[in-house]
This record gives sequence, C-alpha cells and structure tokens, in this order.
Amino acid sequence: MQVSTDKNRLILIVAFVALVGLLFIAFINKPPKVIDLQTYNNFLKNDLFKKAEIRDYEVILFTQEDIYSIIKDGISIEELLEKVPVEVKHSSDLSSLSFAFLLLLFIIVIAFVFAKRVKRVEKTQVNEQRQRAPELEPLSFNRKIKPSKSSVRFDDVAGIDDVKIELTEIVDYLKYPQKYLDFGIKLPRGVLLVGPPGVGKTMIAKAVAGEADVPFFYHSGSSFVQIYVGMGAKRVRELFENAKRYAPSIIFIDEIDAVGKARGGGRNDERESTLNQLLTEMDGFEDNSNIIVIAATNKIEMLDVALLRAGRFDRRVFLSLPNIKEREEIIDVYLLGKTHNVKSSEIAKMTVGFSGAALSTLVNEAALNTLKRDAMRVEIDDFLDVKDKVLLGKHKILSYSDEEKKIQATYQAAKALSAYWYEVDFEKVTMLNSFIKDVEKEIESKTQMSSKLKVYLSGFVACELIYNETYTNAALDLKKAKMIADEMVQVFAMGEGIIPSSIDSANLIDEAIEDVEQFLARTKKAIKKLETLLLEKESVTKSELQRVVGEFL
Repeated sequence: MQVSTDKNRLILIVAFVALVGLLFIAFINKPPKVIDLQTYNNFLKNDLFKKAEIRDYEVILFTQEDIYSIIKDGISIEELLEKVPVEVKHSSDLSSLSFAFLLLLFIIVIAFVFAKRVKRVEKTQVNEQRQRAPELEPLSFNRKIKPSKSSVRFDDVAGIDDVKIELTEIVDYLKYPQKYLDFGIKLPRGVLLVGPPGVGKTMIAKAVAGEADVPFFYHSGSSFVQIYVGMGAKRVRELFENAKRYAPSIIFIDEIDAVGKARGGGRNDERESTLNQLLTEMDGFEDNSNIIVIAATNKIEMLDVALLRAGRFDRRVFLSLPNIKEREEIIDVYLLGKTHNVKSSEIAKMTVGFSGAALSTLVNEAALNTLKRDAMRVEIDDFLDVKDKVLLGKHKILSYSDEEKKIQATYQAAKALSAYWYEVDFEKVTMLNSFIKDVEKEIESKTQMSSKLKVYLSGFVACELIYNETYTNAALDLKKAKMIADEMVQVFAMGEGIIPSSIDSANLIDEAIEDVEQFLARTKKAIKKLETLLLEKESVTKSELQRVVGEFL
C-alpha cells in the first residue's frame, strides 16, 4: 500500500512540474498580433502603447492587454520614440528561448529520476513479496483447521428423535471401534444429512462429535472452491491429513453441494479437481481409520452420483421440518432460562412450517418484545405480536391459515393413500414435505414408474374431487409428474411407440389421472380420517396409515 502511494505521489509531482513549465514557456513565447498602419496610428495617437521593442525587421508593441507587431520600415521610429520607451533586441539575444530550453531539460531530468526511483521501489516490493511467499501460501491452512471439541449433546438438540436413533450407532462405533471390527462390521464412511435450511444439520453433527467425545473438524463446501487451480484439492487433502492425525475424529462438510455438484456440461476444472480429491480421500480411508465424514445439503439432487455410491456417502439421513410434538420440544429448549407464562403446545400449534432455526428466532423476538414493553414475563401476546415479523421478515417462513391447513391435509392424505395402494415406498407422511422415497434402482418397470406418476397426481386429483377446485400447492408435484411422463416416453420408450411423442406423455398423464380418480372416489372416508389425523398430529406413520386403510378398505 505504501509503495503504491509513493508511486502515485511521484507521478503527480512530475505531472505538475511539467504543466507549470509548459504554461510558462507558452506565456513567454506568446506570438504578437499583426496590425496595419491605420490601427498603429490610432493606438499611438491615443497613447495605448506602453513600450516597444525593435527586433530585426519588425517592431513589437506592448499595450496594457495585448502584444502587437508591425513592419519596422512602415513606421517612423522617431515618432514612436517620442511617445513610448523603445528597446532594441538582436536575434542573438536568446535568453528567453534558452530559459525555455533549460526548463524543458529540467523537467525531463526530474521525470527520469522519478521513473528510476519508482522502478527501484517496485523491484524492492517484488523481492519482499517473494521472501514472504512461503508465509502467504495456503500451507497455513493447516493452522486454520485445528479441531474443536464439541460441547453439544443429543439432549441439547430437540425434535430429532428419529435422527438420534440413526446416528447412535455412529457414536458407539467412534467410542468402541474394536467391538465392531472384531465382529467384522464396517460402518459407513460417510453420512449425508439431507433437509431444508434451519432444521439443525450442523447442530446434529456437533452432537455426534460431542456424544462420541472426538475432535470435530468443521468446514463449508464453498471454502474449498478456489480461483487458483489446485488450491481446492490441496485444502481437501490437508483437511483429511489433519483428521487422520487426530483420529478418531469427525469431518463435517456443510453445504457440500458447493463442491460436489454433478460433473457435466458446465465445465469447471478447479471444481472438478477438488471433487476428485474429495472422492479420492474418501476411497483412501482404511477400515480402521476411525474417521467419519458427515456432510449436509438441502440439494441432494445436485450432487454427483460418485459421491452417493457405496463406500462414500452411502448412508443418508433425511431431516424434515418438525411436527407439532417436535416443535413443542424445541420451544421448551429455547424457553429455558426465560421467565414466561406460555404453553409450548399453544406456540407449536400456531407455527406450522417453522424450522428449528425459525422457532429460535421467534422465541428470541418474543423476549425482545417483552423488554420493549417493560415487562418481566414473556406472554403469549408477545409471540402473536412478533409472529408476522418472523413470517414476513428477511427469511419468509411458510405458514398456513386454518382453511389452508385443511386443504393441505387433504392433499397429503390422498398422496399417502395412493402411495400405500400403489406400493410406492415411504415411512411417514407429514403436512408439508414430499415424503416419497426416491429409491435408485438399476431396473425399473413401466408399472413402477406409472405408480410414482399416480402418487404425484393424487393430491391434485383429490382437491378437484372433494373441493371441486385446483390449488397452487400442487405445483411441485405436477412438475415431477410431467418429468416422469417425459422420461418414460423420451428415454425408455414407454409410450405408444419407440419414437418419442409429446402426445404420448399427455396420454400417460391422462391415464394416470383416470385411474387415481377411480381409486380416490372409493376412499373419501379414508382420506377424511387421514386428514383429521394430520390436522391433529401433522404427521402419520406408515403403520398408522395401515390401520386407517384396514378400517375403510
């Protein structure tokens, strides 16, 4: 910064001196205006001339404002002498011209000296940078990723009972690896946490590290994406080297989609080399390395298939937005330490669609509202006052009115019944999430793809049957249904003929809608029962749905 300032200062000085010199030269060499005899006589008669100079064949005349010239032989020098003082300048008198030349020479010398100084300063700066280069290299990355000890435990993270069961064996493996090795068990090398923003993926990873009492390496996927070729891969390599030195340990990569996007048309050599290094490092794990890689994403569909194959992120844990019971637990955690007069069940009922992070914000805003009104106890009115602020603030959070809840419950109930009837795999149905499992199969039949198509159309059809209306909540499912129909026709030739046709896609969708209409028309009572359960509990398990089906079908 200092070198750049000095350089700019030198340039300004040279420019200023040059400007002054040029202005001075222009001033002292200002050319006189030529006048005729009549004008000369008028000036002389009116005593406008202040002085005169005789230069060879011409006379230079000075007035108050300007300089003029006239041929010497055309006027009477004696008459001029009577009026103004006259000087004689010979052509050999080059004082002004010499001065101008010397001034110009001085400017050139100054510019040359300053240019040499700037060059010397720049050379010094380059040498200093070269000397400091080893310190500035990303080798210092090792020092930035020292592991931390997590103080978070599973008890500190509410509303994730299903996830705790999934991850308990990971914790046990990290604590007692020999028990598993002696039995010939190999645990997953990578665990992928999939879920919408704010559901607590990072907190869960910290809780695993805290429960297992092992070092915790945290990194964001975007931090591996470098503009310099090879730097991202180097960072990945150094991260894994550190983790091995501290084994048993956990590596947590947040937003892994930033570095793990599917490779393809949008080529990016640096991103691909970073992803390749990550794949190589995960392949290089020894069975007894005692390192677990946990990654988080809300865009699993964007990940490269190589990341999801067996031996890498082969275990996936799906997190959904909390249901009413889970919201109660989360709210209880955030209300600890606050003086309040509210029931968490009441707040849970009015916060459909809130993530754990959103509930944290809501509780905090309610407490701030309590302080603003100079009260000592948080009341339910504080939550009502700030709910809209949280809903309509920077991060918009989905929330339904009572009428919207009923429509959404009907929509999801119809999808769940169709999924059960058409044997499309799922574990539980909730008010908000798409609960259908996207199970990858090497070979899939037309019947299986048609079943998925019918499930995604079920909510749309049910609303038309029961409410005689269509709604915007079907947008995503309709998009998926169209994608499945197009894939069946264009990729797998499951239409009328091998050559794909857009009419074939439309026919597949029409046939699916007709089948679903006939099925749902017979199951309105079951839909109503499931709708009631969803409104009460916001989630229904597969076993609960089986009981409902047994009653009405």
